[in-house]
Amino acid sequence: MKKSIYSILKGTFLISDDAFKNWRVIFFISGLAIVMIASSHSADRKVHQIARLNNEVKELRSAYIDGCSRLMELKMESNVSLKMAEKGLKPSETPPRKIRVKSQK
Repeated sequence: MKKSIYSILKGTFLISDDAFKNWRVIFFISGLAIVMIASSHSADRKVHQIARLNNEVKELRSAYIDGCSRLMELKMESNVSLKMAEKGLKPSETPPRKIRVKSQK
């Protein structure tokens, strides 16, 4: 037990006769670690991107609602009549009448 720990600490298992087998395992584990780290970074990047896009959606939705409310206010009859009064137009005193056309059959 003591001998195997010393061989690991000194690194003699890497230069012994059957070291090729050990190197293959070390390279395989190193490759897996690199893939795992890259995958973790990719997932973190996607989480941040999703959070940024959610904030952008919230901002755009509030801008849309604000625009709709301003449009509804501008379309109100009282506001339209005030704007037209500034230009010298006023609402008609007599209500509109329907014009009926009789067919000549």
